[in-house]
Amino acid sequence: MIFVDTGVWYASFIPADPDHAAATAWLDGNREPLLTTDYIIDETLTLPRARGQARKAIEAVAEFFSSELADVHYLTVADIAAAAEVFRTYADKAWSFTDCTSKVVMAALGVTTAFAFDRHFRQFGNVAVVPPLTS
Repeated sequence: MIFVDTGVWYASFIPADPDHAAATAWLDGNREPLLTTDYIIDETLTLPRARGQARKAIEAVAEFFSSELADVHYLTVADIAAAAEVFRTYADKAWSFTDCTSKVVMAALGVTTAFAFDRHFRQFGNVAVVPPLTS
């Protein structure tokens, strides 16, 4: 199973995004099951709307909730509490709270691979990130 981060979903929905080609090519070629979270979906739907792409956000809702785009993990109270602890413990990192929830969920479910353009996933230490950096 491969965890998919916000930047990938966003890039896949927004053709003008610089990572669009990489996101769509990898997603189209991938054969592994994908995992994301409700927090990632929230970010993914909020970004295009905040950036003047409301129509794309609405299209993304349909993709997430009416197809088998990815398995969705809905955070529990325990997940959120654990993410808050990660957020406090790693205060020296620029990780968003959503990054911390991703770290917690991946650890809890034993997921060790993520598709992310966000360099923070590489800082988690125990996560292989695809695709590899080109620069």
